[in-house]
Amino acid sequence: QAVPAGSHVRLNLQTGDREAKLPDSENGKSDTREERRRKRLGKVDVDSNSFTSQELKKALAKMKESEKAERKVSSLFPNRCTVRKKFRPIEQLKEEFEKLNVKMETDYEIMVKLISKFNSSASTLDEKVAALYDLEYYVHQV
Repeated sequence: QAVPAGSHVRLNLQTGDREAKLPDSENGKSDTREERRRKRLGKVDVDSNSFTSQELKKALAKMKESEKAERKVSSLFPNRCTVRKKFRPIEQLKEEFEKLNVKMETDYEIMVKLISKFNSSASTLDEKVAALYDLEYYVHQV
């Protein structure tokens, strides 16, 4: 059975049943999705087709405040920035591997090759079966 988003779900190992519980709020009642939305958005009228300029200014001010807070957190945790510096974009990695005469393929490119191998009339039955097994592995990763 489908459960609402934000519910706590667990598997009872004694009975084997899955149990779901709505999260409790501060006042002991469970918030509905609409109540959580109102708390998050504040007093902005989200049901109207357009917003007033004052509502937009207030929302923009909130966004700027949260951005300032985020910058403050990143200055408190400098390791977060150094971790990003350790990784390079895939395009740069491809260029470096080409210089070494090594062709790097993404999973998508490999999957396209396997599908074309499976659809090829020149492939033998064993090659098609092997392509399906390999394709199953890559699809499972996705």
